[in-house]
Amino acid sequence: MIRKDFERLGEHYFEERLENGLLIRVIEKPGFARKYAFMATDFGSNDTSFLLDGVRCSTPAGVAHYLEHKMFDLPEGNAMEMFAKLAGSNNAFTSYAMTAYYVSCTDHFEENLSVLLRLVTTPYFMPESVEKERGIIAQEIRMYEDSPDSAVQENLMAAMYHHHPIRVGIAGTVESIQEITAEMLNTCHKAFYDPSNMMLCVIGDVDAQAVIEQVRRETPPSCEQKTERDYGQAEPLTVVEPRVEARMEVSMPTFAIGFKAEPAKSPEESMRMEIIGELAAEILAGESAPLYTKLYEQQLIDSDFSMGFESMKGMAMLEAYGDSEDPDAVLQALEEEAARIVEQGVEEKQFVRLKKSMLGRRLRDLDSFEGVCYRTCAYYFEGTEYLDYPQMFDTVTSRDVELFLKQTVQKERAAISVIYPKEV
Repeated sequence: MIRKDFERLGEHYFEERLENGLLIRVIEKPGFARKYAFMATDFGSNDTSFLLDGVRCSTPAGVAHYLEHKMFDLPEGNAMEMFAKLAGSNNAFTSYAMTAYYVSCTDHFEENLSVLLRLVTTPYFMPESVEKERGIIAQEIRMYEDSPDSAVQENLMAAMYHHHPIRVGIAGTVESIQEITAEMLNTCHKAFYDPSNMMLCVIGDVDAQAVIEQVRRETPPSCEQKTERDYGQAEPLTVVEPRVEARMEVSMPTFAIGFKAEPAKSPEESMRMEIIGELAAEILAGESAPLYTKLYEQQLIDSDFSMGFESMKGMAMLEAYGDSEDPDAVLQALEEEAARIVEQGVEEKQFVRLKKSMLGRRLRDLDSFEGVCYRTCAYYFEGTEYLDYPQMFDTVTSRDVELFLKQTVQKERAAISVIYPKEV
């Protein structure tokens, strides 16, 4: 076990990589009542094509999410019921890039951790149970399809990306999940739930050495197979179609706007680009930006408007979401404001203020067990150290933001998705 210190943050954690390849990080918080364990695998909805020991595997959209649902089935019963008996509050989620399982408790931590370790390392997929789950997940997908917020985002991704798997929602489609079988779930578990492809993060009033020894005893050896992901050819920076529309039960139009950015070429570049992208979003149309005030006063946006940056393997984008009676005017205003900023330059005082504000939010996030564990695992899977972000902030300049806006906010890289009210 080694200790890693981050002097600028006043933080540290203990780390050990087990013989089976599992990486464990423990942040001791003496005096805290709550204990939290977060087990993640580097496997998300984007991982639909891969080589397993040299054999090509292609899976339907939604298989990672389907697998997450079925992992709670164990030979001895349902893991959720086991957590409940131990007063453990648990859940799981699948994102485009990760699947994670977690439990929070004040007592019986060792027992809750045992259940967590058991459920992620035990594939138990009975054909009849897998078949029964199909209807449950199909109902969940239909619920997303009936949600304007989900539909407007998924329509945007399909309009922007030619072949990247982010084109399809995390849960897949009602049609795609019909192809998922117990054998397919076993294959994906073997490929991506190997301890060497996973990470455990624990926070609370725990003893790091005791946690590590428990995990060492209760996790299996690595299968030592080789898994290679395939995200297909590189995406062009042009969009599939600049505009997509639909009609749903909404009181006023809701929109999603995206500008395609060039994906990062290295883990370090990805971390740095995230900071640049977030700052660019704040400067362009964050709540303290002149454009936000202008659009709000013109009643083109309301307080639900948001702008941000998203990136993962093979993609990156600047994005904006909100409600507006004239979404096209919002898109035009974003393009014009980006051009103005590029021409006149980012105001340095504004840049320094926003940079300090963003760094302050990251510092406050260190109080969130959930946020720290999620970011720790996500950054590790990307190949970087989350708690190194203060040093990365130091390298970002206003010129970086100007260059990002110049390259990214272009008409050929833009797409807009709009959900209009149903016609009467």
